[in-house]
Amino acid sequence: MQQSAELDLPGVTPSRQKRSRETTAALLQAGAEMLRTHSLAELSIEALCRQVGATVGAFYSRFESKDAYFNALMALAARDGESRLSRMKEDKRLAGADLADLSRLLVRGTIGWIRKHEGVLRAALQHDDTRPDRWSTFKGLARANVADATPILLGAMGRSNKAAKTRAIAFGFQVVLGTLVNAILNDPGPLSVHDREMEERLGNCLLLLLEAEMTAPPARSSRGRKKPVRRSQR
Repeated sequence: MQQSAELDLPGVTPSRQKRSRETTAALLQAGAEMLRTHSLAELSIEALCRQVGATVGAFYSRFESKDAYFNALMALAARDGESRLSRMKEDKRLAGADLADLSRLLVRGTIGWIRKHEGVLRAALQHDDTRPDRWSTFKGLARANVADATPILLGAMGRSNKAAKTRAIAFGFQVVLGTLVNAILNDPGPLSVHDREMEERLGNCLLLLLEAEMTAPPARSSRGRKKPVRRSQR
């Protein structure tokens, strides 16, 4: 259940009464669960209210509209993501871990957050073409995730060729996040975000990409090279 401070959201009518706040929190929690199996268009306000024992009037006394309600759900998911990033920086397991353990821990944390908010994230993705601002919040969160993970991974990769390794880290997370977005939006198989094997394979995927960068020869500049002389054919 959300705390009262967490319910201070745009489009949500504030309340000082404990019971009223509990109803607001219950509506948000129930909606997030319903979106796991329903699209946003299919989400019925009447069914949502019946599930928590509230009236439709009670819903609209708290949320300006269904759109405002969904914006509140996205804001809660984003706040939880920001909190996860803060906890990641303080995670003592990362301090002495090698690159293999780091890759798996970081991927596991990302997948854990996606599992927790799967329905809200899918609904935001489904409306990305009509409301691109809905997904922009999560894009910013993904960039912050990469920015926070980069110095942690660089510490295990070594500081030489920092620019190339930084780019490899960014690409590695692009592969990981792209796979997860496709999984929650389309669920093409063979693995879903709920499969433990997804964690293992994506963790190994990130590790292999980073190891490949560590063993790659430095890129040679083409400056100063003489162009090969083309011989005329007889």
